[in-house]
Amino acid sequence: MKKAIIKGTGRYLPPRVVTNHDLEQWMDTSDEWIRQRTGIEKRHWVPEDGGVGPSDLGFEAAKIALERAGWTPEDIDLIIFGTMSPDIYFPGSGCLLQHKLGLATTPALDIRQQCTSFVYGLEMTDAFIRSGYYNRILFVCAEVQSTAIDISTRGRDVSVIFGDGAGAVCLEGVETEDVGILATNLHAQGELANILTVELPSPKLNPWITAEMISQGRHYPHMDGKLVFKTAVRRLPQVAKSTMKKAGLSIDDIDLFIPHQANLRINQAFAKAMNLPEEKVFHNIQRYGNTTAASIPIALDEAIEKNLIGNGSTVVFLALGAGLTWGAVIYRFEQ
Repeated sequence: MKKAIIKGTGRYLPPRVVTNHDLEQWMDTSDEWIRQRTGIEKRHWVPEDGGVGPSDLGFEAAKIALERAGWTPEDIDLIIFGTMSPDIYFPGSGCLLQHKLGLATTPALDIRQQCTSFVYGLEMTDAFIRSGYYNRILFVCAEVQSTAIDISTRGRDVSVIFGDGAGAVCLEGVETEDVGILATNLHAQGELANILTVELPSPKLNPWITAEMISQGRHYPHMDGKLVFKTAVRRLPQVAKSTMKKAGLSIDDIDLFIPHQANLRINQAFAKAMNLPEEKVFHNIQRYGNTTAASIPIALDEAIEKNLIGNGSTVVFLALGAGLTWGAVIYRFEQ
């Protein structure tokens, strides 16, 4: 049976760098305050004057991944695009990316799993390839969040966290048993949907949005940070352990854990709960902030570039995000 094998990766961060000190001009905050709570030192944002969407960032990351895979856009059978910040309300950013790649009728779909987009999407790509429907899939995750956050003291708890960026992965069906995705474990708990959400615009309201709603800041992200933190530090070790058990693996069999880069303190708490040495958990949130759907594929590409993983490596990807959703995927690279 064919399985989804990673043939190429790529990442792209917009060139504009915003440090914690830069944020002090817009809100009552400090470098020390942000570092203590999140571990973040800087993040990349798109230009202030706009005009750059997640499909643009995804296009740049996709070009790199395609080149490394030795593919042309015409080799793609399906595009999957993960984002919580689409270029426009509809249609999805996957279709916009398809056109930018110069393709005419290649199918494209978007998934809205926010921070867990990469783990959900990896299982989807493997299922599509195993089914025989598609053999070469371009999976892109990209976010432009800097234009949709409250850059003021009112919104600082959320706005200091997020960054913009994109990661891309080319996956191809290969006849194999002992490499590729070894186990997955996905979960959702809609009961907690309201602790991490953007309420507006909302089709359940009429009108969808008003000037009064905007003045109240209801179109900005809302997060119960304490509850998200508490849930993450409980759920992430649970899902990592259950997925390793499903694959018949122990911590010693894992070369690297690549968690979603939501908060350095969450990932450090995860490592402590798992009794992991520092070198087994990858962190880059210090430089990029939380790029939501894009964070794991960006981290994956960077870890490969740093030679932390490569031929024969076994990696655990794991994330928790809005929904709430969480999950883990264990992947083994080809020799």
